[in-house]
Amino acid sequence: MDRKKLIVYGRRDCHLCQEMIASLQKLQKHIEFKFEMIDIDSDPQLVSQYNERIPVLVSATGRQDEICHYFLDEAALDAYFAKIR
Repeated sequence: MDRKKLIVYGRRDCHLCQEMIASLQKLQKHIEFKFEMIDIDSDPQLVSQYNERIPVLVSATGRQDEICHYFLDEAALDAYFAKIR
């Protein structure tokens, strides 16, 4: 299950971030995975790395591979989950 943990890098008042989170929560009804939201404004390095690309969905393990950004790409997420099975 730890392999199916994801991170959403975003900002608290970001409407695209809220949309991605809502989409992930809907998917959790059908697919077992966990995710956490990290506010990039809490870390200058994260702001530098992701600033205008948020939200960014990444794997929470290893190299933190980017899965998608701006909107949830369900095909990319499915491909990621297939790769880690």
